[in-house]
Amino acid sequence: MSELGDFLRAKRAAASVDALPFPSSGRRRVPGLRRDEVALLAGVSVDYYTRLEQGRERNPSAQVIDALAHALDLDLHERRYAYGLAQIAWVPELPENEPLIDTALTRLMDGWPDAACFVLDPLLDIVAMNRLAGALFRPFASTRNLVEMTFLDPAGRDFYVDWERAAKGCVANLRATSGLYAGAPRRQELLERLTTGSRHFAELWAAHDVEPKTHEEKTLRHPEVGEFSIAFDAFEVSAIPGHQLVVYRAEPASSGERALRTLLAQSEAVGTGGVAAG
Repeated sequence: MSELGDFLRAKRAAASVDALPFPSSGRRRVPGLRRDEVALLAGVSVDYYTRLEQGRERNPSAQVIDALAHALDLDLHERRYAYGLAQIAWVPELPENEPLIDTALTRLMDGWPDAACFVLDPLLDIVAMNRLAGALFRPFASTRNLVEMTFLDPAGRDFYVDWERAAKGCVANLRATSGLYAGAPRRQELLERLTTGSRHFAELWAAHDVEPKTHEEKTLRHPEVGEFSIAFDAFEVSAIPGHQLVVYRAEPASSGERALRTLLAQSEAVGTGGVAAG
């Protein structure tokens, strides 16, 4: 037996016969689907599927796991778990369209009025931000993509006091988060815009540095409040695989805290709220 086999048997027993796209006949002694029905739905032989359940086949391909996930109607977390049991690197889907951000996450971001919070997808597109983040990034013409903001918008060199360090970290983070999507059209389009628009980006990209965002301190320069220091932390968003929540915060009673409070007050005065993208 194997953990993967146990998992498949449990999910087969829990699967609904009513969802079968073909007629089912014969008496059922146990609930759920039969092995031959799962095999037919997944496009594999009954013998192969039986060996998977019995633990005699331990190296299924990603295509087989995907097919079984569809046949057994596995949700996102169950599919990820199945990949782990099969010892296969799981690659979350890179959405073509902007994902729907859970209202619980937006409420969490809005509940931190003294922190600038935004959500990045694997290509570092900003897909959601709270009011303070919108005020913080006001110098930029567009907040569509953090890397484009850094390299292609003239405001980037003024915004990041140590621009070289910020640029290097941004590229290393893009490599870490987007590496699973090599060849994806959206990724290729972004890289073409960046490499043709910035020689410096092309040089840093060629260095192949890989380092995801975790925690760092940086100094920013904002035209409305001047220069100040902040710290940021990045957290994986389990509800949207491949996405990360980034939180910019300043030390209490610091010039950074005063600057963020001023930006927030200004944004509230003009009634600007959080946005999904620039």
